[in-house]
Amino acid sequence: MNGRKTASALLVSMLAVAGFQGEAFAAGEPEIHADGAIVIDGNTGKILYGENEHEELGIASMTKMMTEYLVQEAVEDGKIKWDQSYKISDKVYQLANAPGLSNVPLKQGESYTVKELYEAMVIKSGNGAAIALSEIVAGSEGEFVKQMNAKAKELGMKHYHFVNSSGLSNVDMLGMYPEGTEPDDENVVSAEDMATLAYRLIHDYPETLETSGLSSKKFRPGTDEELTMKSTNGLLKGKSFYYKGADGLKTGTTPFAGTTFTATAERNGNRYISVILDAKDANGQSSSAERFIQSAELLDYGFNEFEEVDFSLKDANAAPGNIKVYNGKERELGVSIKEPIALTLPKEQKEKTEVELVLDPDKVTDDGKLIAPIEKGEKVGVLKVKNPPEEEYIPDGEPASYSVDVTAEETVEKASWVVRSARGINSFFKDLF
Repeated sequence: MNGRKTASALLVSMLAVAGFQGEAFAAGEPEIHADGAIVIDGNTGKILYGENEHEELGIASMTKMMTEYLVQEAVEDGKIKWDQSYKISDKVYQLANAPGLSNVPLKQGESYTVKELYEAMVIKSGNGAAIALSEIVAGSEGEFVKQMNAKAKELGMKHYHFVNSSGLSNVDMLGMYPEGTEPDDENVVSAEDMATLAYRLIHDYPETLETSGLSSKKFRPGTDEELTMKSTNGLLKGKSFYYKGADGLKTGTTPFAGTTFTATAERNGNRYISVILDAKDANGQSSSAERFIQSAELLDYGFNEFEEVDFSLKDANAAPGNIKVYNGKERELGVSIKEPIALTLPKEQKEKTEVELVLDPDKVTDDGKLIAPIEKGEKVGVLKVKNPPEEEYIPDGEPASYSVDVTAEETVEKASWVVRSARGINSFFKDLF
Protein backbone atom coordinates (compact mmCIF):
# COMPACT_ATOMS: atom_id res chain seq x y z
CA MET A 1 0.00 0.00 0.00
CA ASN A 2 1.30 3.41 -0.86
CA GLY A 3 1.41 5.89 1.97
CA ARG A 4 3.73 8.08 3.89
CA LYS A 5 5.04 6.53 7.07
CA THR A 6 5.33 9.43 9.44
CA ALA A 7 7.08 7.41 12.11
CA SER A 8 10.06 6.61 9.90
CA ALA A 9 10.89 10.26 9.27
CA LEU A 10 10.45 11.07 12.93
CA LEU A 11 12.78 8.33 14.09
CA VAL A 12 15.48 9.27 11.59
CA SER A 13 15.30 12.80 12.95
CA MET A 14 15.66 11.54 16.51
CA LEU A 15 18.79 9.64 15.58
CA ALA A 16 20.21 12.80 14.10
CA VAL A 17 19.60 14.56 17.40
CA ALA A 18 21.65 11.92 19.14
CA GLY A 19 24.47 12.21 16.66
CA PHE A 20 24.12 8.48 16.00
CA GLN A 21 25.10 7.19 12.58
CA GLY A 22 23.32 4.06 11.41
CA GLU A 23 19.97 2.63 10.45
CA ALA A 24 16.71 4.31 11.45
CA PHE A 25 15.09 3.00 14.58
CA ALA A 26 12.25 0.83 13.30
CA ALA A 27 11.82 -1.94 15.85
CA GLY A 28 8.21 -2.93 16.29
CA GLU A 29 6.84 -0.75 13.48
CA PRO A 30 3.26 -1.87 12.79
CA GLU A 31 2.33 -4.03 9.82
CA ILE A 32 -1.04 -2.60 8.89
CA HIS A 33 -3.35 -3.92 6.19
CA ALA A 34 -6.00 -1.24 5.82
CA ASP A 35 -6.95 1.62 3.52
CA GLY A 36 -5.79 4.15 6.10
CA ALA A 37 -4.29 4.16 9.59
CA ILE A 38 -2.71 6.38 12.21
CA VAL A 39 -1.61 6.33 15.84
CA ILE A 40 -1.01 9.45 17.91
CA ASP A 41 0.04 10.35 21.43
CA GLY A 42 -3.30 10.95 23.12
CA ASN A 43 -1.82 13.46 25.57
CA THR A 44 -0.10 15.72 23.06
CA GLY A 45 -1.50 14.89 19.62
CA LYS A 46 1.93 13.94 18.29
CA ILE A 47 1.71 11.69 15.22
CA LEU A 48 3.75 8.53 15.76
CA TYR A 49 2.81 6.57 12.67
CA GLY A 50 0.59 7.18 9.68
CA GLU A 51 -0.27 5.33 6.51
CA ASN A 52 -2.47 6.91 3.84
CA GLU A 53 -3.73 9.09 6.67
CA HIS A 54 -4.87 12.04 4.56
CA GLU A 55 -7.25 10.25 2.18
CA GLU A 56 -10.99 10.72 2.69
CA LEU A 57 -12.43 7.27 3.35
CA GLY A 58 -15.67 5.84 4.66
CA ILE A 59 -16.05 5.93 8.44
CA ALA A 60 -19.52 4.39 8.95
CA SER A 61 -20.67 4.62 12.60
CA MET A 62 -17.50 6.39 13.71
CA THR A 63 -19.55 9.37 12.47
CA LYS A 64 -21.31 9.18 15.83
CA MET A 65 -18.19 10.61 17.47
CA MET A 66 -19.02 13.98 15.93
CA THR A 67 -22.60 13.59 17.12
CA GLU A 68 -21.24 12.86 20.62
CA TYR A 69 -19.17 16.03 20.48
CA LEU A 70 -22.07 18.26 19.42
CA VAL A 71 -24.45 16.76 21.98
CA GLN A 72 -22.01 17.33 24.82
CA GLU A 73 -21.26 20.82 23.57
CA ALA A 74 -25.00 21.60 23.53
CA VAL A 75 -25.30 20.35 27.12
CA GLU A 76 -22.29 22.40 28.19
CA ASP A 77 -23.76 25.51 26.54
CA GLY A 78 -27.09 24.96 28.30
CA LYS A 79 -29.02 24.45 25.05
CA ILE A 80 -30.20 20.99 26.11
CA LYS A 81 -30.16 18.93 29.32
CA TRP A 82 -29.31 15.30 29.94
CA ASP A 83 -32.61 14.68 31.71
CA GLN A 84 -34.87 16.41 29.21
CA SER A 85 -37.34 14.17 27.39
CA TYR A 86 -37.89 14.00 23.65
CA LYS A 87 -40.83 12.38 21.89
CA ILE A 88 -39.32 10.59 18.94
CA SER A 89 -40.34 11.49 15.42
CA ASP A 90 -41.79 9.06 12.90
CA LYS A 91 -38.44 9.12 11.05
CA VAL A 92 -36.58 8.09 14.20
CA TYR A 93 -39.13 5.38 14.96
CA GLN A 94 -38.85 3.84 11.50
CA LEU A 95 -35.05 3.89 11.39
CA ALA A 96 -34.70 2.71 15.00
CA ASN A 97 -36.70 -0.38 14.14
CA ALA A 98 -35.48 -1.04 10.59
CA PRO A 99 -34.29 -4.63 10.07
CA GLY A 100 -30.56 -5.06 9.59
CA LEU A 101 -29.51 -1.77 11.17
CA SER A 102 -27.68 -1.47 14.47
CA ASN A 103 -30.20 -0.13 16.96
CA VAL A 104 -31.82 0.02 20.33
CA PRO A 105 -35.49 -0.29 19.35
CA LEU A 106 -37.50 2.83 20.21
CA LYS A 107 -41.27 2.86 20.64
CA GLN A 108 -43.53 4.94 18.44
CA GLY A 109 -44.85 7.96 20.31
CA GLU A 110 -42.58 7.30 23.30
CA SER A 111 -40.37 9.92 24.96
CA TYR A 112 -36.74 9.30 25.91
CA THR A 113 -34.21 11.38 27.78
CA VAL A 114 -31.13 12.79 26.10
CA LYS A 115 -29.01 10.60 28.38
CA GLU A 116 -30.86 7.43 27.37
CA LEU A 117 -30.47 8.22 23.69
CA TYR A 118 -26.82 9.17 24.12
CA GLU A 119 -25.96 5.91 25.85
CA ALA A 120 -27.87 3.91 23.24
CA MET A 121 -25.86 5.66 20.52
CA VAL A 122 -22.44 5.30 22.16
CA ILE A 123 -22.69 1.79 23.62
CA LYS A 124 -24.97 -0.04 21.18
CA SER A 125 -24.28 2.24 18.18
CA GLY A 126 -28.00 2.94 17.90
CA ASN A 127 -28.66 4.72 14.62
CA GLY A 128 -32.17 5.81 15.55
CA ALA A 129 -30.84 7.26 18.80
CA ALA A 130 -28.21 9.27 16.91
CA ILE A 131 -30.83 10.73 14.60
CA ALA A 132 -33.07 11.59 17.56
CA LEU A 133 -30.18 13.44 19.19
CA SER A 134 -29.55 15.37 15.98
CA GLU A 135 -33.18 16.52 16.02
CA ILE A 136 -32.93 17.52 19.69
CA VAL A 137 -29.80 19.61 19.11
CA ALA A 138 -30.60 21.21 15.76
CA GLY A 139 -34.30 20.73 15.09
CA SER A 140 -33.68 18.49 12.10
CA GLU A 141 -30.97 16.15 10.92
CA GLY A 142 -30.34 18.34 7.89
CA GLU A 143 -29.50 21.32 10.12
CA PHE A 144 -27.43 19.08 12.36
CA VAL A 145 -25.32 17.95 9.40
CA LYS A 146 -24.48 21.61 8.75
CA GLN A 147 -23.30 21.89 12.35
CA MET A 148 -21.21 18.73 11.96
CA ASN A 149 -19.29 20.09 8.99
CA ALA A 150 -18.92 23.51 10.60
CA LYS A 151 -17.52 21.93 13.75
CA ALA A 152 -15.10 19.80 11.73
CA LYS A 153 -13.72 22.96 10.14
CA GLU A 154 -13.49 24.65 13.54
CA LEU A 155 -11.53 21.69 14.93
CA GLY A 156 -8.98 22.02 12.14
CA MET A 157 -10.06 18.94 10.21
CA LYS A 158 -9.22 19.15 6.50
CA HIS A 159 -10.38 15.96 4.81
CA TYR A 160 -14.02 15.28 5.73
CA HIS A 161 -17.61 15.31 4.52
CA PHE A 162 -20.45 14.53 6.92
CA VAL A 163 -23.86 13.73 5.43
CA ASN A 164 -25.82 12.34 8.39
CA SER A 165 -25.59 11.95 12.15
CA SER A 166 -25.45 8.16 12.41
CA GLY A 167 -22.92 6.95 9.87
CA LEU A 168 -25.45 4.98 7.86
CA SER A 169 -25.14 5.05 4.11
CA ASN A 170 -27.80 7.50 2.94
CA VAL A 171 -29.14 4.79 0.64
CA ASP A 172 -30.06 2.74 3.74
CA MET A 173 -32.10 5.50 5.38
CA LEU A 174 -35.42 4.40 3.84
CA GLY A 175 -35.51 7.53 1.71
CA MET A 176 -35.31 9.79 4.80
CA TYR A 177 -31.75 10.99 4.32
CA PRO A 178 -31.06 14.54 5.58
CA GLU A 179 -32.16 17.54 3.59
CA GLY A 180 -29.29 19.00 1.60
CA THR A 181 -27.64 15.63 0.97
CA GLU A 182 -27.96 13.11 -1.85
CA PRO A 183 -29.28 9.52 -1.69
CA ASP A 184 -25.87 8.04 -2.54
CA ASP A 185 -23.85 10.27 -0.17
CA GLU A 186 -21.49 8.75 2.40
CA ASN A 187 -19.71 10.04 5.49
CA VAL A 188 -16.02 10.25 4.62
CA VAL A 189 -13.12 11.43 6.81
CA SER A 190 -9.36 10.84 6.70
CA ALA A 191 -7.63 8.77 9.38
CA GLU A 192 -5.75 11.84 10.63
CA ASP A 193 -8.94 13.86 10.93
CA MET A 194 -10.64 11.04 12.83
CA ALA A 195 -7.67 11.10 15.21
CA THR A 196 -8.12 14.86 15.53
CA LEU A 197 -11.80 14.42 16.35
CA ALA A 198 -11.02 11.70 18.90
CA TYR A 199 -8.31 13.84 20.51
CA ARG A 200 -10.61 16.83 20.85
CA LEU A 201 -13.54 14.71 22.01
CA ILE A 202 -11.68 13.22 24.97
CA HIS A 203 -9.80 16.41 25.82
CA ASP A 204 -12.78 18.73 25.63
CA TYR A 205 -15.20 16.20 27.12
CA PRO A 206 -13.20 13.61 29.10
CA GLU A 207 -16.44 12.23 30.49
CA THR A 208 -16.89 10.70 27.03
CA LEU A 209 -14.71 7.81 28.20
CA GLU A 210 -17.04 7.00 31.08
CA THR A 211 -19.63 5.83 28.56
CA SER A 212 -17.44 4.61 25.70
CA GLY A 213 -15.51 2.45 28.19
CA LEU A 214 -18.58 0.44 29.20
CA SER A 215 -18.71 -3.10 27.85
CA SER A 216 -22.45 -3.21 28.45
CA LYS A 217 -25.31 -1.43 30.20
CA LYS A 218 -29.02 -2.01 30.61
CA PHE A 219 -31.37 0.24 28.68
CA ARG A 220 -34.43 1.37 30.62
CA PRO A 221 -34.05 -1.23 33.40
CA GLY A 222 -37.26 -2.27 35.10
CA THR A 223 -39.46 -1.42 32.11
CA ASP A 224 -40.86 -3.49 29.27
CA GLU A 225 -38.17 -1.91 27.08
CA GLU A 226 -35.30 -3.25 29.20
CA LEU A 227 -32.48 -4.77 27.22
CA THR A 228 -28.75 -5.19 27.63
CA MET A 229 -26.80 -2.91 25.34
CA LYS A 230 -23.50 -4.59 24.44
CA SER A 231 -20.65 -2.47 23.14
CA THR A 232 -19.30 -3.15 19.68
CA ASN A 233 -15.77 -2.29 20.89
CA GLY A 234 -13.88 -5.58 20.93
CA LEU A 235 -10.97 -4.18 22.98
CA LEU A 236 -13.01 -3.53 26.13
CA LYS A 237 -12.87 -5.71 29.23
CA GLY A 238 -14.72 -8.97 28.77
CA LYS A 239 -14.57 -8.76 24.97
CA SER A 240 -12.86 -11.15 22.55
CA PHE A 241 -9.90 -8.85 21.87
CA TYR A 242 -9.54 -7.33 25.35
CA TYR A 243 -6.75 -4.77 25.50
CA LYS A 244 -5.45 -3.50 28.82
CA GLY A 245 -6.42 0.14 29.38
CA ALA A 246 -8.85 0.39 26.46
CA ASP A 247 -11.76 2.74 27.16
CA GLY A 248 -13.02 3.90 23.77
CA LEU A 249 -14.00 4.96 21.30
CA LYS A 250 -16.12 3.84 18.31
CA THR A 251 -16.47 1.13 15.67
CA GLY A 252 -18.12 1.36 12.28
CA THR A 253 -19.20 -1.05 9.56
CA THR A 254 -20.95 -0.55 6.23
CA PRO A 255 -20.44 -2.10 2.79
CA PHE A 256 -19.02 1.23 1.63
CA ALA A 257 -16.65 1.87 4.53
CA GLY A 258 -15.72 -1.71 5.35
CA THR A 259 -14.74 -2.22 8.99
CA THR A 260 -13.42 0.82 10.82
CA PHE A 261 -12.36 1.60 14.36
CA THR A 262 -11.10 4.52 16.42
CA ALA A 263 -9.50 3.13 19.58
CA THR A 264 -7.86 4.62 22.64
CA ALA A 265 -6.19 3.20 25.71
CA GLU A 266 -4.48 4.63 28.79
CA ARG A 267 -1.78 3.06 30.97
CA ASN A 268 0.04 4.82 33.80
CA GLY A 269 -0.90 8.24 32.51
CA ASN A 270 0.17 7.50 28.93
CA ARG A 271 -2.62 7.53 26.35
CA TYR A 272 -2.60 6.63 22.67
CA ILE A 273 -5.27 6.97 19.99
CA SER A 274 -5.41 4.84 16.85
CA VAL A 275 -7.60 4.84 13.75
CA ILE A 276 -8.09 1.99 11.27
CA LEU A 277 -10.10 2.53 8.09
CA ASP A 278 -11.27 -0.64 6.32
CA ALA A 279 -9.07 -3.27 7.92
CA LYS A 280 -8.21 -6.18 5.66
CA ASP A 281 -7.42 -9.82 6.34
CA ALA A 282 -4.66 -11.87 4.70
CA ASN A 283 -6.83 -12.29 1.61
CA GLY A 284 -7.44 -8.57 1.25
CA GLN A 285 -11.03 -8.81 2.45
CA SER A 286 -12.61 -6.46 4.99
CA SER A 287 -12.42 -8.06 8.41
CA SER A 288 -14.16 -7.11 11.64
CA ALA A 289 -11.61 -9.03 13.70
CA GLU A 290 -8.66 -7.39 11.94
CA ARG A 291 -9.76 -3.90 12.92
CA PHE A 292 -9.28 -4.91 16.57
CA ILE A 293 -6.09 -6.90 15.96
CA GLN A 294 -4.50 -4.09 13.98
CA SER A 295 -5.72 -1.41 16.38
CA ALA A 296 -4.04 -3.32 19.20
CA GLU A 297 -0.85 -3.40 17.14
CA LEU A 298 -0.99 0.37 16.65
CA LEU A 299 -1.56 0.94 20.35
CA ASP A 300 1.25 -1.49 21.17
CA TYR A 301 3.51 0.57 18.96
CA GLY A 302 2.80 3.58 21.13
CA PHE A 303 3.14 1.85 24.48
CA ASN A 304 6.08 -0.38 23.58
CA GLU A 305 8.22 1.85 21.40
CA PHE A 306 7.74 5.31 22.92
CA GLU A 307 8.00 6.90 26.32
CA GLU A 308 7.41 10.32 27.78
CA VAL A 309 10.64 11.68 29.25
CA ASP A 310 11.54 14.89 31.08
CA PHE A 311 14.76 16.85 30.78
CA SER A 312 15.90 19.27 33.48
CA LEU A 313 19.00 21.32 34.28
CA LYS A 314 20.83 18.28 35.60
CA ASP A 315 20.63 16.74 32.10
CA ALA A 316 22.60 19.60 30.54
CA ASN A 317 26.28 18.95 29.90
CA ALA A 318 27.35 21.65 32.35
CA ALA A 319 24.35 22.16 34.55
CA PRO A 320 25.57 23.32 37.95
CA GLY A 321 23.06 24.25 40.57
CA ASN A 322 24.67 27.68 40.62
CA ILE A 323 26.10 30.05 38.03
CA LYS A 324 29.15 32.22 38.59
CA VAL A 325 28.34 35.94 38.97
CA TYR A 326 30.58 38.85 38.01
CA ASN A 327 30.65 41.95 40.24
CA GLY A 328 27.87 40.67 42.50
CA LYS A 329 27.61 40.80 46.26
CA GLU A 330 27.30 37.02 45.99
CA ARG A 331 29.62 35.23 43.62
CA GLU A 332 27.15 32.50 42.63
CA LEU A 333 23.49 32.48 41.68
CA GLY A 334 21.04 29.59 41.92
CA VAL A 335 18.97 29.09 38.77
CA SER A 336 15.91 26.98 38.04
CA ILE A 337 13.26 26.14 35.48
CA LYS A 338 9.50 26.27 36.04
CA GLU A 339 8.96 22.83 34.51
CA PRO A 340 11.10 20.28 32.62
CA ILE A 341 11.20 19.83 28.88
CA ALA A 342 8.71 17.00 28.25
CA LEU A 343 9.12 14.91 25.09
CA THR A 344 7.66 11.70 23.70
CA LEU A 345 10.62 9.77 22.33
CA PRO A 346 11.37 6.32 20.97
CA LYS A 347 12.58 4.22 23.88
CA GLU A 348 16.34 4.08 24.36
CA GLN A 349 16.64 7.57 22.85
CA LYS A 350 16.68 9.51 26.11
CA GLU A 351 20.38 8.85 26.67
CA LYS A 352 21.15 9.94 23.12
CA THR A 353 19.18 13.18 23.28
CA GLU A 354 21.21 16.14 24.52
CA VAL A 355 20.09 19.34 26.21
CA GLU A 356 22.18 22.40 26.97
CA LEU A 357 22.03 25.44 29.21
CA VAL A 358 22.43 28.63 27.19
CA LEU A 359 22.79 31.89 29.14
CA ASP A 360 21.60 35.18 27.66
CA PRO A 361 24.63 36.58 25.76
CA ASP A 362 23.63 40.11 26.76
CA LYS A 363 23.87 39.19 30.46
CA VAL A 364 27.21 37.39 30.64
CA THR A 365 30.88 38.17 30.44
CA ASP A 366 33.17 36.65 27.81
CA ASP A 367 34.02 33.84 30.21
CA GLY A 368 30.37 32.99 30.88
CA LYS A 369 29.69 34.75 34.19
CA LEU A 370 26.35 36.46 34.77
CA ILE A 371 26.70 40.20 35.28
CA ALA A 372 25.20 41.69 38.45
CA PRO A 373 22.75 43.11 39.33
CA ILE A 374 20.22 40.32 38.81
CA GLU A 375 16.63 40.28 40.06
CA LYS A 376 14.91 37.23 41.55
CA GLY A 377 12.77 35.60 38.86
CA GLU A 378 14.67 37.30 36.04
CA LYS A 379 15.19 35.23 32.92
CA VAL A 380 18.90 34.61 32.51
CA GLY A 381 18.86 32.01 29.72
CA VAL A 382 17.22 28.87 28.39
CA LEU A 383 17.55 25.12 28.71
CA LYS A 384 17.09 23.69 25.22
CA VAL A 385 17.30 20.49 23.20
CA LYS A 386 20.17 20.44 20.74
CA ASN A 387 19.04 20.06 17.12
CA PRO A 388 15.37 19.23 17.88
CA PRO A 389 13.70 16.78 15.47
CA GLU A 390 10.98 17.65 13.01
CA GLU A 391 7.66 16.38 14.33
CA GLU A 392 4.05 16.35 13.22
CA TYR A 393 1.02 17.05 15.36
CA ILE A 394 -2.67 16.92 14.64
CA PRO A 395 -4.44 20.31 14.55
CA ASP A 396 -4.79 21.77 18.04
CA GLY A 397 -2.30 19.27 19.41
CA GLU A 398 0.25 20.49 21.90
CA PRO A 399 3.60 20.61 20.09
CA ALA A 400 6.54 19.90 22.33
CA SER A 401 8.49 22.87 23.61
CA TYR A 402 12.18 22.24 23.02
CA SER A 403 13.29 24.97 25.39
CA VAL A 404 12.29 26.39 28.77
CA ASP A 405 13.28 29.62 30.47
CA VAL A 406 15.99 29.54 33.11
CA THR A 407 15.41 32.10 35.87
CA ALA A 408 17.29 33.46 38.88
CA GLU A 409 16.30 32.01 42.24
CA GLU A 410 17.30 35.11 44.19
CA THR A 411 18.34 38.71 43.77
CA VAL A 412 22.07 39.47 43.48
CA GLU A 413 22.95 43.11 43.92
CA LYS A 414 26.03 44.67 42.40
CA ALA A 415 28.95 44.70 44.82
CA SER A 416 30.21 48.05 46.10
CA TRP A 417 33.28 49.73 44.59
CA VAL A 418 35.32 48.83 47.67
CA VAL A 419 34.42 45.14 47.43
CA ARG A 420 35.07 45.03 43.70
CA SER A 421 38.46 46.73 44.16
CA ALA A 422 39.45 44.33 46.92
CA ARG A 423 38.50 41.38 44.73
CA GLY A 424 40.51 42.81 41.86
CA ILE A 425 43.63 43.22 44.02
CA ASN A 426 43.22 39.73 45.43
CA SER A 427 42.89 38.30 41.94
CA PHE A 428 45.99 40.20 40.80
CA PHE A 429 48.18 38.70 43.51
CA LYS A 430 46.76 35.22 42.91
CA ASP A 431 47.80 35.49 39.29
CA LEU A 432 51.36 36.48 40.33
CA PHE A 433 51.85 33.46 42.50
